[in-house]
Amino acid sequence: MHPLITDNPGKKMLLLGNEAIVRGALEAGLAVAAAYPGTPSSEIGNNLFQLAGEPEARLYFEFSTNEKVAMEVAAAASAAGLRSLTCMKHVGMNVASDVLITLAYIGTKGGMVIVTADDPSMHSSQNEQDNRYYARLANLPMLEPAGPQEARDMTKAAFELSEELELPVIIRTTTRTSHVRGPVELGPLPVTKQTLGEFERTPGRWVPVPGVARVRHKVLLEQVEKAQKKAESSVFNRIGGSGKTGILASGVAACYVHDTIMELGCEERVSFLRLGFTYPQPRELLIEFLKSVDKVLVVEELEPFQEDTLKVLANEVKINIPILGKASGHFSRLYEFDPAMVKKAIADILGLETKGPKVPDLSRLPELPMRPPSLCQGCPHRETYNAVKGALDLLGYTPRTIYPTDIGCYTLGLLPPIQMADYLLCMGSSVGTSAGFSVATDQKIVSFIGDSTFFHSGISSLVNAVHNEHNFCLVVLDNSTTAMTGHQPNPGIKLSPPGYEKPRVPIEDVVKACGVKVVRKVNPYKKEATIEVFKEVLAEDRLSVVIAEAPCILYYKRVGGKG
Repeated sequence: MHPLITDNPGKKMLLLGNEAIVRGALEAGLAVAAAYPGTPSSEIGNNLFQLAGEPEARLYFEFSTNEKVAMEVAAAASAAGLRSLTCMKHVGMNVASDVLITLAYIGTKGGMVIVTADDPSMHSSQNEQDNRYYARLANLPMLEPAGPQEARDMTKAAFELSEELELPVIIRTTTRTSHVRGPVELGPLPVTKQTLGEFERTPGRWVPVPGVARVRHKVLLEQVEKAQKKAESSVFNRIGGSGKTGILASGVAACYVHDTIMELGCEERVSFLRLGFTYPQPRELLIEFLKSVDKVLVVEELEPFQEDTLKVLANEVKINIPILGKASGHFSRLYEFDPAMVKKAIADILGLETKGPKVPDLSRLPELPMRPPSLCQGCPHRETYNAVKGALDLLGYTPRTIYPTDIGCYTLGLLPPIQMADYLLCMGSSVGTSAGFSVATDQKIVSFIGDSTFFHSGISSLVNAVHNEHNFCLVVLDNSTTAMTGHQPNPGIKLSPPGYEKPRVPIEDVVKACGVKVVRKVNPYKKEATIEVFKEVLAEDRLSVVIAEAPCILYYKRVGGKG
């Protein structure tokens, strides 16, 4: 039995923040979940995928083709009255945003939770956007846990809040809250839960033609006002201390503030407002806080989301005190924070001296060699790159070739010795940008996309390339799994996880159905034959697709080499 369905209320388990979110959802009676994997959210989907195979969980879960589809699946389940959840990394919200903004208008029926996992410092991402602004843009309630226990508590509360307001609720985490492990006290699992819904046709609610949308927008704003009143009295928003120096923080930064206050022994000098229900902001609570202090330090990673709000509010109610944070230079809009950084800023505004941790003298030790990330030994992508390079060398195209690339393991083709990644925007962009390069230059274009990324967002761009007669060679690196995020399945896999029996959608059939005339399949481990195929297709000035099909070597070993 999966440990997350342990039915032992009061027991404590050491859980990742992501695992705690899953546990909270199970305790809330989650019935339907859908996701596309993306670090730092991946463990949520991975655990739900495993739980879906447990009869005791009474749960449907799917890895959808992309985040937009996943949100649509969860939204429809909610409209039928079931509790649903979708999760994604921060850039996945960009993909799902077309659904998100209108979903806020039509609302929900069964509780629906949307987890967005931000990645300050870009540990595994191409940007570090602050998704708190999506809550403001969509006018949706948002909760931000600071650790695993709050992740469990807030997830459970989010379902209740969602049903009360008939709105989806966003839970925003960051890499540190997703991946920290801590004790979580379990609550009871539901004895019974609704697993089959019933959709009630209400065109004036669920079909947002302009006449309906105008009405629903008014309803949304009314519900946001109710959410703000909820935020005022939320147990997740609390003030501690009675000092004249105010500190406001949320998420993992609140943990750093708490530790710093203890370490500096300044409990009597500060008032600490810890926000967990972070949007809509609790206006009256913030005003009360501003009136009680002489100055405020706002501790938040990435953008000055709370800092700017606090400044506007202080100006509105004529409270003229310093509000410090990013604009004052105490913190940066770049990267994630660490405890030492927070400690220094708090000591600075309190006029205290503090020393950083003692740095050991390592001058006698030799400098450690750099260990940049690289494709695994035996990875089939290495052989595909070598074959493409070999064919281009033989044809004399190498010096003027452009290599648009995509999101996945093969992004590491950027680094030596491969160095065959020239341009990247987002999931699926290798196909669309190849089309752009083909009309803007006369250079040879060879682009790379993975199997999971192809299904995620490569197909529509390929249809565009066919229709507009673009000229490039697209290499689909098919390793039969979504490798970089933890070997999750996708529609095209040949090697399936144990017990996973879903119809396969062959990439070759999809490519041909899109109208591509030159479609070839190779085994990159057959080096000479692969080079010959690439020589043949690259010699032509027309759109072509080569599918390099060989399993991820790590995944192949993991599933025992059985397909």
